This record gives sequence, structure tokens and C-alpha cells, in this order.
Amino acid sequence: MATVKASDAERTLASLGAQVSVVLLYGPDAGLVSERGRQLTEKTVSDAQDPFQMVRLDGDVIAGDPGRLADEVGTIAMFGGRRVIRIRTGSKNLAPAVEAALAAETGDTLVIIEAGDLAKSAPLRSLCEKARHALAVPCYLDDARDLGQVIDSSFREAGISVSRETRQWLVDSLGGDRLSTRAEIEKILLYAYGQDRLEIEDIQAVSSNVADLKTDMLVDAAFCGRMSDADSTFRRLRAEGAGAHILLGALIRHAVALLPHAESVARGEQPGRAVENWRGLFFKRKPAVKTQLEIWGPKRLRAAIERLQGAVLETRRNAELNDVLTSRAILDIARAARSKRH
Repeated sequence: MATVKASDAERTLASLGAQVSVVLLYGPDAGLVSERGRQLTEKTVSDAQDPFQMVRLDGDVIAGDPGRLADEVGTIAMFGGRRVIRIRTGSKNLAPAVEAALAAETGDTLVIIEAGDLAKSAPLRSLCEKARHALAVPCYLDDARDLGQVIDSSFREAGISVSRETRQWLVDSLGGDRLSTRAEIEKILLYAYGQDRLEIEDIQAVSSNVADLKTDMLVDAAFCGRMSDADSTFRRLRAEGAGAHILLGALIRHAVALLPHAESVARGEQPGRAVENWRGLFFKRKPAVKTQLEIWGPKRLRAAIERLQGAVLETRRNAELNDVLTSRAILDIARAARSKRH
């Protein structure tokens, strides 16, 4: 069948016809993959908890016995109606088993396959994009529009209103992963039980993503060369209980993630294009990361990673100097970035 665009995924799944017997849900947002798998299951069968209507199979087990999936697909539900088989891919190639199931064309079963981020050349993705009765649906991390829709529908169903400013603050503070977003919203709605309106202060009181957001603020301040912001954010996070090693780890992970994009820029790609190609990057961070790609080349990034890793070792050897050693390392990164900007 035709390739499904990420922007058309919700509409396509909502109008899925009986001619589709295999749906591959794949992408970096594991929460969205799982949510869409659950929603599609509930849409297809009357009772998703009934073992005669919904069966879970292990991807590696099926891959080791390709004929088993075809046999399962051909099984008729004991009390009639359509069945669902949900499969989570593992480390083995599932494509031969899926191909055999598609060729069988028996029974009235929908196979839902939940996978991670698959390259276009991956056998399973390629098969499902081309097969007549299959569909491959990408599940990418939420952008601002997606987050807004999830927030609006959740609060509307709960009968709770929020101001435009409060809604925007929540959009800014949530990440791109759908599962984490749902968990945060459910926690907020539980806190708000009995209320008909929420303000920013209410959300700040219960949203754990605030800490993640502040950590990102520290990372971006350091790698953009904003020494004063980096220092003040570090002190605030430490006062709120964030561990020094956790903060150093966040900087190291960001530098490692930034490195391949910096290498692309070094080969001639524009920083703005590199940012757009960075899957999973929270949209609010894109301007800061673009600035970082203009500052940090691969060689300087590797040196920064080495400096930060050295700081981690120093803090382990001298735990009583954690704050001093961590602050010094963060300011060294910010100082190196600022020297490149000026």
C-alpha cells in the first residue's frame, strides 16, 4: 500500500479498512507506538482483554518459527468476529514470518506489530510499505501541534479549562514522548480532581518534567556560552536536589548526541538543516541547538566530552568537592563556547 506520512497517521488509522491485515507501527516514540497499538486493538475487537480476541506474541519467537504467525492468523475466533495479534519486535528479522502471514490470506485477524525506529531499508518496514494488505505507520516524537492536541483533548474530556498562557506553559514543559506526556497529564488531572480550572502554579506543583526542562536549560546555556545563565541554573538545580553527577551526565549525553550533527555540518550541511534532521529534538530547543552547531565543531566537541568525563571521575574521587568540580566543568564548557562566539 502507499506509504503513510506521519501527519496522516491518525486519520489513516481511524479509517482503517478490513482489507488491511497487518499494521506496522514504528518510530522513536515508543509511547506513541504503544498508544496507537492499544487504540487500534480497542477499535478492532469488542474486548481487548479477551484472550480469544486479542493475542500477544513475542517477535523473536515468531521470527524463529516463521510458519507460526500464518497459523495464528488463520485461526478463527471461538465466538466469531475479528481477532487481533499484537507483536513486539525483538532482535531477529520478523519480515519472513510477516510475509508468510500475508501470503496465507486466511482468517479474519489484524496483526499489529510494534517496532522501534526502523530505517527505510529495514526488511520489515520495506515489506509493509509495499505489501497490498499491509500498512507501515511512522510514530515520531510529538511537536508543538501534537502536544497541543493531546493536551486539549485530555483536559476537554476531564471538563477542566486552562488559560492560553497555562496551556502554552504546559506545551513548553512537556517533552516529545507520548507515553511520558500521557503520564504527566494524568498526574495533573488527578491533582486537579474536583477543580474546573487550572493555573500555571497548579501544573508546576505536580509536573516532574519541570526538572527535565531546567536541565535542558542548563545544557543549552553551557553549550551556547551563556556563563551567567549556566551558573545560576546549576545552583538552582543543586538547591532543588539534582545530583551533580546527573547534571554532568546530561551534558555528556547532549555532547555525544550533538557530535554526529556537528560532523554533518563540518561536511557542508547547514546548521539549520542539521537541526531539522535531528529526530526527537524538542522543538523549543531548536534555536539553541542551531547556535551550538555554529559554535562546536567535531574536534572541540570531543574535547568537551573528554573534559566532562574527567569531571565525573574527579567527583567520584573527591565527593566533598562535587559542587566545585561540577561548576568548574560546566563553566569551562560555557567559556569555550563563548570564546568561539566572540
